[in-house]
Amino acid sequence: MKKIESFTDKEWKELASLLSDEKSEPTDLLNRFMSEDIYNTGKQWKELSNMSSEKKINVDQAWNNVYARLNENGLKTSNSPPVRNTFMRVAAVALIILSLGLTVVYLNNTVTFSKKITVTAGNDQKNLQVALPDGSKIFLNRNSEFSYHANFGKHSRDVKLTGEAFFEVTADASKPFIVDAGNARVKVVGTSFNVITKNYESAVEVYVKTGEVMLSDNSGSQSMLLNPGFVGTMDLKISGKTINKNPNYLAWNTGLLVYNGQKLGVVFNEVKKVYNMDIVADDPIILENTWTSSIDNQSQETIIRLICVSFNLSYTKDGSVYHLAKK
Repeated sequence: MKKIESFTDKEWKELASLLSDEKSEPTDLLNRFMSEDIYNTGKQWKELSNMSSEKKINVDQAWNNVYARLNENGLKTSNSPPVRNTFMRVAAVALIILSLGLTVVYLNNTVTFSKKITVTAGNDQKNLQVALPDGSKIFLNRNSEFSYHANFGKHSRDVKLTGEAFFEVTADASKPFIVDAGNARVKVVGTSFNVITKNYESAVEVYVKTGEVMLSDNSGSQSMLLNPGFVGTMDLKISGKTINKNPNYLAWNTGLLVYNGQKLGVVFNEVKKVYNMDIVADDPIILENTWTSSIDNQSQETIIRLICVSFNLSYTKDGSVYHLAKK
């Protein structure tokens, strides 16, 4: 509005033609307008035109629409043609620029909000941490994938998990935290819990450490409320919950394995999951030995040597596999 007198009626009309590509050759008039255009009108006009090649901006039609609206509402003070009416001309240009700006903002926000952020933990990346905008923390086990949208927390807190992860969720009663676990959904307000999207029975499995968790199938026909200490399972065929009796359930996350008379076969299975090491007994009778000790974030070499000393065994390593034999 402050620059209205900088250009004549004829120049404003020519500028509109140039900006809408009705005239393609550059002129001194366009250069002067662009040099004083602090709102980047020309650039945004071009971007909008490129977004849709099917429909060009009809400047004359836009001016005529504004003129008609002014006439309907008794705001027209002159009978001069639309193009000669200064107020109408500026209003039409302003309307086009405003519409263009809002369209660009809307499209940019739509792209941003729909963008999905994915974090993947590889075979050697246990406890890969993901910090969400609401303060919640997720710890991914090996070979797991976690994703969420860039606008997480604005209107909802929906995430997706494939594999296994431990969640520490910030409380927000107005926006429940929902985990898409494939064959089931996990819904909480604020709590800490573990999710396995496919356990040994190919079911979704949830263990609750603190708070309460609602586990349901995707149809919503089956659901269960899980309290601290409970493990719930859910798939298309079965569902149920039990008290967790395995002290090492979260060992993949904490690194602490505690044993009090468990057979080595059990120990080796859990060591593989927690420490990513394969231990094979060349003589099956070795697996009948019982172990009473703890393993607390120790190296693979330390663990295998501790086992060998305890049971008078020797070991060889073939690639990533440890082979145990009697001395």
